[in-house]
Amino acid sequence: MNIRRFIILVLVGLVLIGAAMSMFTINQREQGLVLQFGAYKYSVTEPGLHFKFPWRSVALYEKRVMQVDGSPEQVTASDQKRLVVDAYALYRIVDPLAFRNAAGTVARAESLIQAALNASLRSAIGRVPLVDVVSGERQALMDQVRSAMNGEIVLEGSGGENEQSVDGLGVEIVDVRIKRTDLPTENSEAIYSRMQTERQREASEIRAQGEEQSLRIRAEADRTRTVLISQARRQSEILRGEGDAEVVRIFAESFGRDIEFFTFYRTMQAYRNALNGDDTTIVMSPDGDFLRYLNSFQGLGTGDEAYQAGQ
Repeated sequence: MNIRRFIILVLVGLVLIGAAMSMFTINQREQGLVLQFGAYKYSVTEPGLHFKFPWRSVALYEKRVMQVDGSPEQVTASDQKRLVVDAYALYRIVDPLAFRNAAGTVARAESLIQAALNASLRSAIGRVPLVDVVSGERQALMDQVRSAMNGEIVLEGSGGENEQSVDGLGVEIVDVRIKRTDLPTENSEAIYSRMQTERQREASEIRAQGEEQSLRIRAEADRTRTVLISQARRQSEILRGEGDAEVVRIFAESFGRDIEFFTFYRTMQAYRNALNGDDTTIVMSPDGDFLRYLNSFQGLGTGDEAYQAGQ
């Protein structure tokens, strides 16, 4: 009786173990291959609880988008300018069986994807000038690289076959992006030196233009100054002439009204101007016209009194 119970317990245990080995779970992030002694039987892509024969195994693979970082590559654009490009690719496994047969492991598959990424970048960048790599045309260039890696197009320079494709690897390249673009180290110093020389040339040109403009402004200012001074002198001469003419007119008008008074006034001014110093000496005839009015003052007193009267 004990032996029979033991056998029953053993059979129940084997059944439970077999049932446990027959069940497996696939979550939303995974997909699997059911294998029998290493040989493919069928694929499981739907999440949930699934069943299989106990002697079969399940190989699980990611459904999510994964990233592969490329190594920095020195490439040459179509205008023979070199630069260092660091890019990455996003991919997902769309055919687990092809992925298993072609790569076997994720590490092996990512190394193949990285090699295809570098080759595609070299081919695509080699067909465009450097400005397209660093400008708004970059997105179109990355779309070409992605299409080439998926085997949708063949880039020129690939020898007639798309050697940059991951076709047959069981993966789909979702996107390709450039993380960083730099100039090669050996070119940086030369470019910086050329930029410095160019800036110095521009500075010298700006200084020369400023000096030329300064000379032009000074010449224009000197010319304007000369013109203004000439015009001012001309105007002053005109005003002086008009004033002298007015003076002559007034004197002539006054002379015409009272000739005797005008003669006396002018003679008195001549006396003042001639006899304005203490050591003035005048030698002339006493009968001359200049002393006519002085002689008329003799009846007023001494010579000093006559002089004071003339003053």
